[in-house]
Order: sequence, then C-alpha cells, then structure tokens
Amino acid sequence: MHPMLNVAVRAARQAGRLINRASVDVETMQVTRKERNDFVTEVDRASEEAIIETLQSAYPSHAILAEESGHRPAKGGKAPRAEELTQHDHVWIIDPLDGTTNFIHGLPHYCVSIALMERGVVTQGLVYDPIRNELFTASRGRGAFLNDRRIRVSRRTKLDESLIGTGFPFRMISQVDDYLRMLRPVMEKAAGVRRAGAAALDLAYTAAGRFDAFFEMGLKPWDVAAGSLLVTEAGGLMGDFDGNSRHLEGEQVLAGAPKVFSAMIALLNPAQRESASAAREGGTISAPRPRLGPRSKP
Repeated sequence: MHPMLNVAVRAARQAGRLINRASVDVETMQVTRKERNDFVTEVDRASEEAIIETLQSAYPSHAILAEESGHRPAKGGKAPRAEELTQHDHVWIIDPLDGTTNFIHGLPHYCVSIALMERGVVTQGLVYDPIRNELFTASRGRGAFLNDRRIRVSRRTKLDESLIGTGFPFRMISQVDDYLRMLRPVMEKAAGVRRAGAAALDLAYTAAGRFDAFFEMGLKPWDVAAGSLLVTEAGGLMGDFDGNSRHLEGEQVLAGAPKVFSAMIALLNPAQRESASAAREGGTISAPRPRLGPRSKP
C-alpha cells in the first residue's frame, strides 16, 4: 500500500471507532442543521478533527479541504479555495461522515471518505464503512481493493439487467423537477433503482460491482473525490451526464461499468436537453405525467 494511503487508512479507522462508539447512543447527540435537509453532529466534527490531526502530523506541508471545517492551509501556508484545488501540490479532501442523516436515524449506510489530490489529480482514495468494517482503497495506477481484495466494476452490459444507484438533489429543491425528468427513463429501462443516502459509499459500491451505475446532482468534491478514483481504478468510467470529466465539480456525477455508463448517458442527455430548453423558454418544468397502458420493453 502507498505510504500516503496507509496514513489515510489509519486516520479513517480512528474516525470509524469514534463513529461506532457514538452510534450506540445517537439520541443524546447534539445535532445542528447546516441548511435545509443538511445536518452536522458532534461526531462529524470529532471525526474530522481526528482525521486532520493524523494527516497533518504525518504531512504538515499538505493542505486540507474538509466538509465541516472547510479549507485549511498546510502548516505555515495558505488555505486552498475550492477553485484553487488544482494549483496545490497536495490537498486532502475529507468527508468525515458521509450519510449523516442516515447515521442520526440509525440507518446503517454511512462512511468516511478521504482522498489526496496532487495538482488537480486524485492519486489516493479510500471509503471506509465502519459498521461493516469494509475498507475500499485505491492508488492511481494500482487498482482498487476491498479489504485487500481486488475489485472490479460490474460485467453487465445491458441496462435492463442493471441496478442503478442514485441520490436526490436535496440541497437544491429547485432541481427536483429536472431530476425527476431524468429519473423516469432510468426507472423504465433499468432492472432497479436504489437511493441509499451516502454518495461516497454508493460510488464504492459501484466500484465493487454492487451497483452497475450511479448518478446524482449537486454533490461536493468531498462526496466524489475518493469514490471517483475507486471507480476508475476498478475499470469503470466517471463523468457528468454528457460523459465529460467534470464530475469533481459535483453538479452532475455519473459513474458505472463502461457499457452501462454509455447507456445512462443516452437516457440522461435527452432529459437534460428538454429541461434546459424549457428553462430557456421560461416555462415551468414539471414531472412528466404517467403513461397509460403497459410499459414498453427496453
């Protein structure tokens, strides 16, 4: 294992122990609402501090971009703004508890996500599920692993045999109608659609072949960075809904096995164009009406 990834693993496991201890008595935990549908707990903050302390103790010259505390400079340096990430030699991108709402409600689907970006390229990444003790890791050019076992994306090639993961644009309610316009054709064509509520873990599941593809709108770099490396190192593709490599910007994230990825673009693109056209015309985009009669075969 790469030395930098090894340090990140140590940090993630330490955070995982904090999360597991706190999960025993969630009801007494202090919960703060950051914005609508977005929460932070004292465990998010404690987990993040533990991770940052471990990483910067080992690599004091590395900067930090973390969900709860934002941008932190390298010791003695300048804090990286999101738009400046590609200009820094080393930036750790951290989500200390992805799936906080699940955690608060005792739903066991959440994780720790840590990635290292070097001059705009994600070179190390991990996603750790402390409940199941599943550690997904990847180093650029060295493959992706689950608990030291090599993983690959799904071998499926047909959308009607594929299970698709997704996430709702909960931070941007204005995009719900656009999302529903995209979701409908996916539901019509795919074998199934699941919304689990932790994008980083969903991307790890895509890398391991548990999901055949995943798509979501309105994510942040810390939701995507580690999972994107897992997917590509497992033989999958990452991009936006046009297939372009802008997924780290988070507005649109699509991941999947190569042929399923291509099939998803073919579904999402027309719906995206329709939404954009209606927006230009100043019309209201509403969820499509259900069709009458039997569903056509894919």
